[in-house]
Amino acid sequence: MGKRLPGTPRSKVRAALRQLWLRSRERQAALKAAGRSCQRCGVKASVAKGREQKIEVHHKNGVDWEQLIDLVYERLLVSPDFLEAVCPCCHDKEHNGGKDDN
Repeated sequence: MGKRLPGTPRSKVRAALRQLWLRSRERQAALKAAGRSCQRCGVKASVAKGREQKIEVHHKNGVDWEQLIDLVYERLLVSPDFLEAVCPCCHDKEHNGGKDDN
C-alpha cells in the first residue's frame, strides 16, 4: 500500500467541487430556465437512442477552478495548527461573539 499524504489531494477537492456543481440547484435552475435547450442554437437535450444530445451549463464570467481550489486550501483545509476541537456549545459561543443564545 502506498504512502498516505498528510493532506487532502487537489484531485479530491476538484472532484468534490465538480460534484457539488453538477448537483447544484443553480445549475438545474439554469437548465430549466433554458427549457433544456441550447440558448445559442436552440438544439434540445435528448436521450433518444441514436439522437443523444447533452446540454451543458456555461459560466458566462468563467470559473478559475485552480484559484477556487487554492481558496479551499487557504480557508477550509488548513493545517491542524490552525484548528481546534471544541464542543458544540463553545463553538456556538465563538460564532455568536461569546454570547449565549438564551
